[in-house]
Amino acid sequence: MKATPIQEHTSPLDAQQAQQLSALIETLTPMQVTWISGYLAGINAHATTGEVASPQAAPAAQSQASEPLTILYGSQTGNAEDIAETLRERAEAAGLNASAYDMLDYKPKDLKKEKNLIVCVSTHGEGDPPDNAEELHAFLFGKKAPKLDGLKFSVLAFGDTSYEHFCQTGKDFDAQLEKLGGQRLTDRVDLDVDFDDAAEAWMETVVDTYKQQLGGGESAHPTVTAMPGAGGAAASAGETYSRKNPYPAEVLENVVLNGRGSDKEVHHIEMDTEDSGLVWEPGDSLGVIPENDPAVVEELIAALNLSPEEKVTGIDGEVTLQHALTHQYEITTLTRPLIEKYAVQAQNESLDALLAEDQREALAEYMHGRFLVDVVEDYPVQGMTGQDFVRLLRKLPPRLYSIASSHAANPDEIHLTVAAVRYETFGRARTGVASIQLADRSEDVKLPIYIDHNKNFKLPADDDAPIIMIGPGTGVAPFRAFLEEREERGAGGDNWLFFGAQHFLTDFYYQTDWLRWRKEGLLTRMDVAFSRDQEQKIYVQDKIRAAGKEVFDWIERGATVYVCGDANAMAHDVHEALLELIGDNAGLDAEGAADYLKNLQKEKRYQRDVY
Repeated sequence: MKATPIQEHTSPLDAQQAQQLSALIETLTPMQVTWISGYLAGINAHATTGEVASPQAAPAAQSQASEPLTILYGSQTGNAEDIAETLRERAEAAGLNASAYDMLDYKPKDLKKEKNLIVCVSTHGEGDPPDNAEELHAFLFGKKAPKLDGLKFSVLAFGDTSYEHFCQTGKDFDAQLEKLGGQRLTDRVDLDVDFDDAAEAWMETVVDTYKQQLGGGESAHPTVTAMPGAGGAAASAGETYSRKNPYPAEVLENVVLNGRGSDKEVHHIEMDTEDSGLVWEPGDSLGVIPENDPAVVEELIAALNLSPEEKVTGIDGEVTLQHALTHQYEITTLTRPLIEKYAVQAQNESLDALLAEDQREALAEYMHGRFLVDVVEDYPVQGMTGQDFVRLLRKLPPRLYSIASSHAANPDEIHLTVAAVRYETFGRARTGVASIQLADRSEDVKLPIYIDHNKNFKLPADDDAPIIMIGPGTGVAPFRAFLEEREERGAGGDNWLFFGAQHFLTDFYYQTDWLRWRKEGLLTRMDVAFSRDQEQKIYVQDKIRAAGKEVFDWIERGATVYVCGDANAMAHDVHEALLELIGDNAGLDAEGAADYLKNLQKEKRYQRDVY
């Protein structure tokens, strides 16, 4: 942060103190400035008593004038939590008495006591609440939901327009809070994957609105807290890399993990991070900011009958149409909002009919397996310019991959496990945007990357605690990082891995690592399920059921259960298997087993990273 020079003649500091303070401020981020200002305010407020306020207590000293403001967050990967915590800091800096809580740690019955509430919640999968929001969501829609007359509330919803039920959980909370008697203080805002600017504007509006409602003390820095992931000032030790300011990483190694004849194509990729200053923990993800396949871009521009050199105003100013479609905009994933905007330009009766409310299934079927070029060819628009076209598009979002290595074991490089997506539909070869760039086109370019921290998928703090890891396919990636970390720490806790794939001979990812750790005793037990190696398919959930008593015994002695991978089928089936073995071994009915598993979630001993 650029500091204003301290004037010695107006400052009570001597020359050396002024110089030291200026040098310190130069190294601080805006968030650190906010923290320090609150800390010093707390010290000043307690000066007459001789007590020194803790950093956590400092903001409260500013906020005694206003009634409580509660911020609840439900988040699968951490975005809603990050925004909620940033909002809390800004609200405190504005003199509000704000507190933020994970929905999993919040007692639903306390809702009836709230007068001022803000909800930040994501939607998981096809309209479902994230794991830590399930209980509160069910409570709000259940028979025990209280009347909320007198409650003032605001909702920020996180989602992805590529899913049909965009921001559904946020919409649920917003509608139900009003139905129960609450007063909506600000309109709900629905965020797509590129949410930074919209979240920034929403936070400013919400803080101002609640400050008008509640009053509160004055603050010298009401809005200086940095947006999470939005970058930051250059620090003395170097640049701060983030989603807004990614690090250009060179690929060091790219190896296919499958054997010859496999139906799968999974790559182990290693990137150079030696000069990046990036730090991550096992369970975090790597964000990769991809670019579209040049062949797909060329095909789309040809279908539009436009010149690749046409100038358009893109996200970062004036660029060529080719550059904009390659680097800035999503051109493969079809969403209803995108087709609705395109339909306005197309003025095509058939396309309008497809968008009718009673044709949702037909639209979903049409979008499945098609890219934007198919829409352009099926419903051409006469006279559309490049500028008209890019206005329809959303920003190309980053792709997240579970990190497959421990920073402690490999501080200068980061490893990924990437399944290359290739298929053919409607006469065209299709590929995944980031997976194929990583697999095929990453040798000669530096890839923009950043760390996406996942606070909800972490090793236990106790190195002696046992863990059970369930990760079929590429879902095994974070567990390689877990074991590297535990090996580096000399952790004494037992480790049990469930892994599944199609064939033992061709799809046993990281087999050498697992067998070495098994031989050395780090990997206490490993159960594998290769579904196509016998007539009857066997999956990881079948192996979990077969070892039900042992799994339950591990849980009873303190094991944390981790699940990573496919959300649509695997995660649900594993969840059902866990409920069954808990019921069978604890003598509980279905409701009791569900409560047991919910308690494990609350204790952070049942953690899922599913997608």
